[in-house]
Amino acid sequence: MNKENFAGFYTKSIAERQRIVAREFALNDAEKTLLTKEGPLPFEVANRLIENVIGTYPLPIGLATNFVIDEKEYVIPFVLEEPSVVAAASNAAKLSKGFTTTADEPIMIGQVQLVWENPLENVIKGANGNGTAQNASSASNGNVTNAALKIVTAKKELLEFLKTVDPILVKFGGGPKDLISTVLKTERGEMIEVQLLVDVRDAMGANAINTMLEKISPKLEELTGMKARLKIISNLAIHRKASATTVWTKEKLAESVKGEMSGEEIIERILDAYAFAAATPFRSATHNKGIMNGIDSVVIATGNDFRAIEAGAHAYASYQRAYSPLTKYYKSPSGDLVGEIELPLALGLVGGATKVHPMAQLSLKILGVKSASELARIIASVGLAQNFAAMRAIVTTGIQSGHMKLHAKNIAVQAGASEKEVDIVAQRMVEAKEVNQAKAEQILKEMRGNAPPKGKMIIS
Repeated sequence: MNKENFAGFYTKSIAERQRIVAREFALNDAEKTLLTKEGPLPFEVANRLIENVIGTYPLPIGLATNFVIDEKEYVIPFVLEEPSVVAAASNAAKLSKGFTTTADEPIMIGQVQLVWENPLENVIKGANGNGTAQNASSASNGNVTNAALKIVTAKKELLEFLKTVDPILVKFGGGPKDLISTVLKTERGEMIEVQLLVDVRDAMGANAINTMLEKISPKLEELTGMKARLKIISNLAIHRKASATTVWTKEKLAESVKGEMSGEEIIERILDAYAFAAATPFRSATHNKGIMNGIDSVVIATGNDFRAIEAGAHAYASYQRAYSPLTKYYKSPSGDLVGEIELPLALGLVGGATKVHPMAQLSLKILGVKSASELARIIASVGLAQNFAAMRAIVTTGIQSGHMKLHAKNIAVQAGASEKEVDIVAQRMVEAKEVNQAKAEQILKEMRGNAPPKGKMIIS
């Protein structure tokens, strides 16, 4: 590869970038076609979403069915590559009695970090003319505390100023709501964390909040004599949570395994599995990953930032406690299984890819959502359904049973099966309980008559 050919790559057209990639990496005709084929996401739109675009990368979009959320029926778009997730969520929703949900107001947190430009010099200056090592710490404490108090005293004026930064947001009932100043003790000395709480309405909020933080920072510096370093939104959106609750009855659970075990036994096994997740972060991490299988799929489908949602969810799982499950399970007074979930969900219907990506717009039309709050409540329900589906599979047939039936088709394709051969090869692998490429290749040879008859030896 000649790296000089990539100089100024960002200035070139998509077609020029594609030609460079084709030449530098010796793409064959089939690979060139893959790279240059335009799908539902037009190249022109893709080129506005990220930098150095050379093409698009399609993922399957499917629909999860059977969801009844707050007495309203939904069909929910999922975008992901993992088999069994859509089917599992649909089945879990079908078995449930419907989901009841809540969502907080869309309050997001922005942070400004204030530090002394020269910490040692400021400590000495604050030591009342006696800058000794013994009183340096107390002098620093006084300076930082006094600076934080100045912000608290000026809070009303600062919030009024911030309302002028985004008057449209204020017009729609949003805007800055609170300003909190906290002294932090760090390995670099004492700092101030200023939290700006903003109601962002139907936006995710990053752009609006980051703009406000940039505008208010000079005023904070003037008030405190400190310097503003980081000015950015937090993805731990503890004031913007969504929750969902549902019930799975003993009778439905027994029916789901065709009477091979009782509903009571399934519930006891799920409660044991939940207790295990609550007791060890090694299981809890995978427990929560199962939740995010469903949540991320809908977040991606609607053009939202799944990395921000992931960061917030896992941070919340350890917020003021040891890392633990985002869901909770217990028995109702009648002995049925109750499932609950709560997590921060900072989602938007306006701005970013949600408004630009045509498939995101299509997904939102299928969902029929009217607000970011409604979308959050749907996605919380999906996370709970997905988690229950994984738990039920683990404690009954085993997680590999359903997953491998679907995964076997992928393995068959990798082994070279044609469209007509895929289902047969997959079924034989599942029956043999050997879902791997070597087994798929063996089955293909036998199907095509290339394998020696069983029980006979070929001597060469």
